Amino acid sequence: MRIFSWIFAGLLALSVSGAEIQFNFNETTTGAPPTNFLAVLAGGGQPGDWRIITAEVPPLLAPLTDKALVVARHGVLAQTSSDPTDERFPMLIFTGEKFRNFKFTTRFKIVSGVTEQMAGIVFRYQNPSNYYVVRASALGKNVRFYKVVNDVRSDPIGPTVTVTDGVWHTLGVQCEGNQINISFDDKPVMPALGDNSFTEGLIGFRTKSDAVSYFADAMVDYTPIVPAAQLVVNDIMKKQPRIVTLRIYTTQADGAARVVASNDAAEVGKAGTDAEEKAIKDGTVSFVREKGIVSMTLPLHDRNGEFIAAVRVRLKSFFGETQDNALTRARLVVEQIQGQVMSDKDLL
Repeated sequence: MRIFSWIFAGLLALSVSGAEIQFNFNETTTGAPPTNFLAVLAGGGQPGDWRIITAEVPPLLAPLTDKALVVARHGVLAQTSSDPTDERFPMLIFTGEKFRNFKFTTRFKIVSGVTEQMAGIVFRYQNPSNYYVVRASALGKNVRFYKVVNDVRSDPIGPTVTVTDGVWHTLGVQCEGNQINISFDDKPVMPALGDNSFTEGLIGFRTKSDAVSYFADAMVDYTPIVPAAQLVVNDIMKKQPRIVTLRIYTTQADGAARVVASNDAAEVGKAGTDAEEKAIKDGTVSFVREKGIVSMTLPLHDRNGEFIAAVRVRLKSFFGETQDNALTRARLVVEQIQGQVMSDKDLL
C-alpha cells in the first residue's frame, strides 16, 4: 500500500485498494481550468472550453433533518462550448497518474444541447485516437460503452435508460484486468465486459457536439502501478540489509538520466549525475568512498549488450575493504537486476 504526497486540484488519501484521488474542483479558481488536466479534442470542430464554475449541487448523502440545505453552491467542472459540429468530442484528461485497476465515479449534469445532450468519462486513455469511453445521453435515453482504436469506433454497447437533463446523475466504471463494469446512478447497467485493447492509461471527462455538461464529486479508487524495476529493487532490498541505497536510472524524454526505481520512493523522477549519464552512454563505472559507505554506479545492458540503464549502489563498508572488493559486491547486485532485464521495456 502506497501513500503519495504530491498536490494537484484534488485530495489524495489512502483507500482499501491502495490509493484514492478525490477531485476537489471547489479548490480551483472560478473561471480557470483545473491543474494537472489536459484538454484534447477528438473529431472536428472547436476545442472544448473546460473551466471551473459555481453551481448548485445537492449533497451526496440525504440530509438528516428537513432544516438541512437541499443544495449548496460550490465549484464544479464545466464544458461550456456549444459548437454543434457533429462527431466533435471535447475531452479533459487527468495527467497526474496512469491507472490499471481502478474504480472511477463522477456526478454529472447535462445542462443544455440541441444536437446532443451527453456527458461521459474516458478511461485507459492513450491519446485522442485510442481510449475507452462510457457516456450517458439525455436525447438518446441510453448509456453506451465503446472503444476507439486508431480513430475507429466500435459498435456501442449499453441499455436504454432515462437520463434526465438538468438533474445530477452518477456514472462509474470499474476495471480489473480486462474486465470492465459500468454503473449509472450507482447501479450496474450492463453485464461485465471483457476487452484487451488497453491494459492501462489515463482517465478523464468527455462531452459531444454542443452538449454543455457539468461534473462534480469525481473520485478514483485504484491500485497504484508499480514498475517492474521497482519490484526488483524492493525484492533486493529485502534480502540484502547491507545495501544503503539502490537506484535505477534510465534516459527520459528530456534527455536526462532520471530515477525510475529506488528504495526511497521520493527519489523517483529525480535527475542523476554525470556518473549515471556516462554509465548509460558508454558503460563507465564510477566509485566514491564515503564515511562508512562505498558508492558505485554501474551500467545495465539489454540482451544485445546495449547500455539501457545505470544502477547506483551504496553499500555499508567494512574495515580494510578495497575498491575491487566493493565493486565485486556491487556487480553481484547488478547481476541480480540483469537477470530480470532483457530490454528497456522490462524496466517499465
